Amino acid sequence: MPASAKPAKERGAARPALSARLKTAMALLEKRGRPRGEAALARYGIITRKRVMGCSVGDIRYLAKELGRDHALAQALWKQDCYEARLLAAFVADPTQVTPAMMDAWCRTFENWADTDTACFHLFDKTPHAMMKIRSWAKRKPEFEKRAAYALLASLALHDKKTPDAPFLQTLPLIEQAATDDRNFVKKGVLWALRGVGGRSPELRAAAEKLARKLKASDSSSARWIAATALREFAKRKPRPKR
Repeated sequence: MPASAKPAKERGAARPALSARLKTAMALLEKRGRPRGEAALARYGIITRKRVMGCSVGDIRYLAKELGRDHALAQALWKQDCYEARLLAAFVADPTQVTPAMMDAWCRTFENWADTDTACFHLFDKTPHAMMKIRSWAKRKPEFEKRAAYALLASLALHDKKTPDAPFLQTLPLIEQAATDDRNFVKKGVLWALRGVGGRSPELRAAAEKLARKLKASDSSSARWIAATALREFAKRKPRPKR
């Protein structure tokens, strides 16, 4: 193969300009799109004001591997008027370059559970700022900004294998405070967080079950639903062995 025919990265050529990389990424999303994407999203309770191309999560993962880590591209993708571009942004962003300001900027524009959870589960929980943002976002009022706190806590509880129990134990009051919020996507996020924290160790399991029993006696129907669901799930699974 002539040297000029080799891919740029094999020839050691400079990376194309961001505008070209963005154009390529959007074209790849367009190519994998399917008709009636909005209807498919609506079946899962995903509402967006942005353009929907109709790409599957599998498509997004595949394209992320093709494109590789590209933090500048991720920031540009997040700003596009396209639902799938936002999901792709979370996969190609570099966690080591994520700043608290960037996390706040993205959080303020979350518009459904899918973009919220994708950013938290695949990107934000890999940053050193995660626990700080959990505490900060738990005070937010908008539904998906508040959900972000608990989606991030659940993601961190699952993926972080090094942090000791103490910081997670300190998040239980945040879960208790939000348990009375009856907005659908907030209460589901709170449940996810309670289950995640309780799954980390026998000690956290005991603390999470204690909180769930307390919530079960609450006047709030949301808190009682969270408690009942969490206790059923805890009863089905054995506590994770202490690390």
